[in-house]
Amino acid sequence: MFDPRIQVYSTCPPSGRMDGRGYLEQVARVAAWSDAAGCRGSLVYSDNSLVDPWLLAQVMIQATRSLRPLVAVQPVYMHPYSVAKMVATLGHLHGRGVDLNLVAGGFGNDLAALRDGTPHDRRYDRLVEYATIVSGLTAGASPVSFAGEFYGVDRLRLAPPLEPALAPALLISGSSEAGLAAARALGATAVRYPKPAGDSDDLVPRGVAAHGIRVGVIAREEEGEAWEIARARFPEERKGQIARQLASKVSDSVWHRQLAEMKPGESSSPYWMVPFQNYKTMCPYLVGSYARVAEELGRYMALGSTTFILDVPPDPDELHHTAVAFDRALVHA
Repeated sequence: MFDPRIQVYSTCPPSGRMDGRGYLEQVARVAAWSDAAGCRGSLVYSDNSLVDPWLLAQVMIQATRSLRPLVAVQPVYMHPYSVAKMVATLGHLHGRGVDLNLVAGGFGNDLAALRDGTPHDRRYDRLVEYATIVSGLTAGASPVSFAGEFYGVDRLRLAPPLEPALAPALLISGSSEAGLAAARALGATAVRYPKPAGDSDDLVPRGVAAHGIRVGVIAREEEGEAWEIARARFPEERKGQIARQLASKVSDSVWHRQLAEMKPGESSSPYWMVPFQNYKTMCPYLVGSYARVAEELGRYMALGSTTFILDVPPDPDELHHTAVAFDRALVHA
C-alpha cells in the first residue's frame, strides 16, 4: 500500500486500443487495482480522440471504495458550471470526491478544430478564471458572482451542494512560467514532467502551495530483472518514434517539447525516456532495483515533491512493486 504521507495517482488506460466493452472492463480493473494499492486517485485523460472522461469517472467510482478520479478538465470542452455540477452530482450520488487536473493546452489540430486560437500563456489566464468559478461553487460559496475577461456568472448557485470534505483538489501543469503563475493564483498543486533528480535547479517551483511529478516506475529487487521487464514492455520501434516526432510538431505544450528535446541519460541512471520517445506513454520512467529507484524518488521528495502521478499499471503486482520503492524512499526522504 502507498504511504498516506504522499499523494499517489495511477492513470486510467486511454481509450481506442480495444472494443468498448473490453475497454470498460479494463477501466474498472485498473481502478480497482489502484484503489486496493492505496492510490488517492487515478488520472483520466481528455482530448478530442478519447471517450468522455466524466463517464469514465462514474465507472471508476462504481468499481472502487475510496478512489477519486482525477479528471482532466479543458475549458474548451464545457462551461465551468458544468464541471462543478458533475463534481457535485457524483458526490451526491456516491459520496465520493473528484479531483481536477486543469489543462490549458492540447494538440494544435484539436484546438483549431474547436476554433480556439487563444495563445499559450493566455490560455492559463483563462484557466485561472475557469477554476476560480469551479472552486467557488464546489467550496459551498453559492451564490457565486464573478466578472472576468473570459467568464462571468451572476449569483450562480450549485445544486445539489457538495459536502466540504468532497471538494476537489486542483492539479495543474507547472512546466511553464504561465502554468506556475496559474498554480500560485489558484493554490493548486503544480505537476511537472521531471528531469533526472540530479538536475535540481529547475525542479523546485517557487511560491506554489504544493508540487509533484508525473513519472512511471518499474522496480524490482534486482536491477537486471527490472530492466528486462522494462525493455520487454516498451521495445524501441521506428513507427513509435515517428509518431512522437509528429505529435511534438503539432503540440505547443512546454512539457511535451522539453521531454522531446531531452537526450538519453547515463547507462547507470534509472531515468529512462524510451517509453516516451517511442510514443508508448506520456512520461519518463524510473527503472532499476528498489534501492536505486527509491534513491531517485527520495531526491524528488527531498526537493519537496509530495504528489506523484504514475503511468497506467499493467497489473496489480506492478503497483505493489512501485509501492515498495516508494516506502524505501520515504525512509530516507
